[in-house]
Amino acid sequence: MSSPIVATYLLETAFSLEQAAEIIVSEQSTGTFMPIAGETESLKERHRARILSIQPLESSPFPSLPGAKIPSGSKGEYKRGIVQIAFPYENIGPSIPNVLATVAGNLFELEELSGIRLIDLELPEAFSERYEGPRYGIGGTREMTGVYGRPIIGTIIKPNVGLPTEQLRLIVRELASAGIDFIKDDEVHGNPPYAPLAERVKAAMEEIERAADRTGKKTMYAFNITDDIEPMLRHLETVQRHGGNCVMVSINSIGLAGVAHLRKHAQVCIHGHRNQWGMMSRYPYLGMSFAAYQKLCRLSGVDHLHVNGLNNKFYEDNASVIDGVRGCLTPIRDESDRVLPVLSSKQWAGSAPQTYRELQTVDVMNIAGGGIHGHPGGFGAGFRSFVQGWEAALAGVPLEEYAAGRPELRQALDLLG
Repeated sequence: MSSPIVATYLLETAFSLEQAAEIIVSEQSTGTFMPIAGETESLKERHRARILSIQPLESSPFPSLPGAKIPSGSKGEYKRGIVQIAFPYENIGPSIPNVLATVAGNLFELEELSGIRLIDLELPEAFSERYEGPRYGIGGTREMTGVYGRPIIGTIIKPNVGLPTEQLRLIVRELASAGIDFIKDDEVHGNPPYAPLAERVKAAMEEIERAADRTGKKTMYAFNITDDIEPMLRHLETVQRHGGNCVMVSINSIGLAGVAHLRKHAQVCIHGHRNQWGMMSRYPYLGMSFAAYQKLCRLSGVDHLHVNGLNNKFYEDNASVIDGVRGCLTPIRDESDRVLPVLSSKQWAGSAPQTYRELQTVDVMNIAGGGIHGHPGGFGAGFRSFVQGWEAALAGVPLEEYAAGRPELRQALDLLG
């Protein structure tokens, strides 16, 4: 018999933690709101979930979520704790969609809970056997970009939307000629009528291939192919036909099953964007932690996964970003299922020293929009300044000192430092 699926939750409840955990066990495995004849002891023995551990934490005088039930005689105290529950593998099988229905389904709506967050997930070996995981991951991405010993550095096409294809061509020409490692579409720019994806792929890849002929380096471009399943696969085929080596999808838009389906067809890197993540994570007593989410994304087949960046413009603090990077770099089964963490949001040359100091790894993709496009010397100079910022960080040399004789870094520091 296969080992169980183990979910770890942060709970808040006006009931006892034991009662709340038992309600989850019943609701998400064999039970219903009242005893029924079919729920025999032999059935429960085989199919009922089990509470593995309960770790009490502090209490709160107020509920975190509306609509919570209060037991008779309650003093208005909401108990919090970490609860670990094992769900029988036999109930589910190696299916990510059905795992989510079990460990992150109706339990979020239980009235006995005033707060619940899935904070970790352990899956049996059968999931790694069914789901293909990253095709390229860190090593394959480095091989395709030719970048070793430092982060893969890239940019997002800016403005996010509205660029005619011929203007996009000029931007890609400058970036690819400068030798940039990576370019991506913005997540809000998919296949708009004013600049269809097929048209943009053709123009961008023509410029990338011309630059590669001159420089010997082929820039990786993650084209946003997010769409319904059949159009998405057609977009993939367009990218592959024109010699592209990366596509981007909004994971939460196409779903994990969509990612896994794309992985079966894609012969290129899959760049996973987690937009909509804040809906799942921003409130601490609801949703899901990145520790659980990134495992599901990796099993489904992404090669790169966004984790935000240090000192970003969003709500996420640096400790959370650091944990996200470490999670992506920690094998689930072996080294092949590690994915490249993508740092973005308010990134520029001056970010590099702190990023390296905090992360102590170069196995990241560090991308910037304004930090490259806004450079006074142009897009190519913006890329070179970012590389120089990382060179300084890796050498342990202060940015001001390293900027001497490096005008691109000097200009970036004068503008943003």
